[in-house]
Amino acid sequence: MTTADPAGRPRQPPAGSTLPVTPPGRHTAPEALLAELWEDHLRSPYPPGFRGVNVEGVELILVDADVAGLVSGELAGGLDGNGVALLRACIADLDKVVPLIKDEYCAGYFARLLAMARHAAARHIPKAT
Repeated sequence: MTTADPAGRPRQPPAGSTLPVTPPGRHTAPEALLAELWEDHLRSPYPPGFRGVNVEGVELILVDADVAGLVSGELAGGLDGNGVALLRACIADLDKVVPLIKDEYCAGYFARLLAMARHAAARHIPKAT
């Protein structure tokens, strides 16, 4: 997640990071950020040449479809326990494969997918008491 420095400017991710940075002027509240990532994802075509590609046992198009359905469900009212479990499994798969993807567009596409999945899952982490 992008944070701000003491002057309120967005901090940049570490060098080499492929996670998206929230552009200045865009909402950064967690609920708004998930919706914005989702909108960006809907506008982005699936990486050409990566249909049917399997990386380390993960079918990229299937994890894309799973995360898309789960994020859509989260935005529409929330996930049940099974949905949260599947989302966490998708996060584990994406954590494994994103660093292995060498195509720049494809790596960015799946890094955004991972960021969306993490934001959706974060809503289901119990608050500390």
